[in-house]
Amino acid sequence: MNKLVIIDGNAIMHRAFHAIPSLTTPNGEPINAVYGLISMLLKVIGEIKPSHIAVAFDRKEPTFRQKELPTYQAQRPPMANELASQFEKASKFLAAANIPVYSKAGYEADDVIGTIVSKATNTSTLTLSSSPALIDEVVIVTGDRDQLQLVDDKLNIKLYMPVAGILNAKLYGESDTVERMGVPPIQIVDLKALTGDASDNYFGVPGIGPKTAETLLSKYKTVKGIYEHMDEISGGVKEKLENGKKSADQSYFLATIDRNVPIDLDFEEMGKWNISGQKVIKLFGEEFGFKTLTKRVLDVGKKIEEDKQGSLF
Repeated sequence: MNKLVIIDGNAIMHRAFHAIPSLTTPNGEPINAVYGLISMLLKVIGEIKPSHIAVAFDRKEPTFRQKELPTYQAQRPPMANELASQFEKASKFLAAANIPVYSKAGYEADDVIGTIVSKATNTSTLTLSSSPALIDEVVIVTGDRDQLQLVDDKLNIKLYMPVAGILNAKLYGESDTVERMGVPPIQIVDLKALTGDASDNYFGVPGIGPKTAETLLSKYKTVKGIYEHMDEISGGVKEKLENGKKSADQSYFLATIDRNVPIDLDFEEMGKWNISGQKVIKLFGEEFGFKTLTKRVLDVGKKIEEDKQGSLF
């Protein structure tokens, strides 16, 4: 069974940076976010048992969303230097573990992840090695609720999201998404078109809150459907919708994950990861100073080999 895990590098490292107390390398450089990223990866390998792994990162260049709305995410404070300095170390670890990393200028990691998911679950475009094959299950590891729009039970796409700290996480299918967001994955973009997203600094239709939005979507299914039936809506809600049409359209655009990023993907490489190889052990010992994690990756590597041997009999 081919099971792909895609890790949202920025989201997990940001969460780890704030959840894990300060850690430094033998040279005194901060490394707690890298420690958290690796810890999450080990947890995922142990629980989900992926055959394929990939990581996506954001880029520094402006994205198409910022070009559409210059104030998009503008309220967010700059990334702390102590966190920013750790991304190079994360890249060193991922290279040592032979885990491919993907990013694309002009796009967020969300879009790169959406594209990987789309291609991984499209049997007409995906090949592994020399023969056609299918990724049977995709698990996205992130702390970003926006990516719940990618969850799809029929295509076996799930979201693995921390609910407290960095390692207490929950696996989200469609029913879990409804419980968390109030609507199924397919309606999350429509919900955000109406209510906006303060964390990303866009505001949907002013005056339309989650409950009203959920009620409208329950009846009319989509934002387009709502505006096609404006003659059935009256009072203050109708007035707000009429006045907020332009903002709703823009918010829909901003909330939608692009699943067609022009990026080259290599699914065969995603299956060649080695979490406990000598390159990783050397990096941990000579540069990172990870003693406990060294033991853990060796234990995980041993367990993987035992499972492989067990599957032969």
